[in-house]
Amino acid sequence: MADKDFDKPDDGDEVLGTEGSEAHASDPAAQGPASDGPDTEPEELTVDDILGAAQSDEAAVADAPEEEHDLLLDLKRVQAEYANYRRRTEEQREVEAARAKGSVAKNLLPVLDDLDRAEKHGDLAEGSALAAIADKLRGVVARLGVERYAEAGDAFDPQQHEAIFQAPTPGTTEATILEVVEVGYRLGEIELRPAKVVVAVPAE
Repeated sequence: MADKDFDKPDDGDEVLGTEGSEAHASDPAAQGPASDGPDTEPEELTVDDILGAAQSDEAAVADAPEEEHDLLLDLKRVQAEYANYRRRTEEQREVEAARAKGSVAKNLLPVLDDLDRAEKHGDLAEGSALAAIADKLRGVVARLGVERYAEAGDAFDPQQHEAIFQAPTPGTTEATILEVVEVGYRLGEIELRPAKVVVAVPAE
C-alpha cells in the first residue's frame, strides 16, 4: 500500500504536466517559425530582365539612385556592344557563306563556257544525254544564286564589262556591246568574272 502511494504522482504534478503539454502545443514560439508554404528560392533576375525594365521606363532610370543609374548605363552599354558583335558576326557568316558558294561556282565557269561553245556548234541536241547533263549543271549553278550577264546590244558599262576591242561603228551614238567574247558571272554582289566584250563606239 505504501509503495503504490509512492509511485503515484501527486495531483500537483499531474496538473503541471498536463498544462505544460497544452502550453507547448499551443505556443507558436515553442513550435518554431511558422511556414507559409513550401520553401521557394527567390527568382534570379537576368541582365535582360534589368535592361528590359530600364528601357520600359526611362524616367525611372533617370530618377534612380546614382549607383543604380550608373549600373544600368553600364548594362545598356554592354548590351549595345553585344548587339553590335552579334550583327558583325552574322554579317561575317553570310560573307563567308557567299565566298564558299562563289568559290564552287567559279570552278564551274570553265565547264559552263564549254557548254556554251558546244551549244553554238550544235552539239547539245535536244533530247541528247549531253543536253540533259548541261541542263542539270546549269540548274545547280542557278540554285547557287549565280547570274550570267552581258548580251550583244547592251550599253557598255566599264564597271561590269571588260572591253578587249573597240570597233568604230557608223550610226553608233554611245558605246554598245557588239559581241560577247566571254560571258560575265556574278553571285549577288560578288563579281565572279567580268564579261569580256567587243565594244561598238561612234565612228569619228
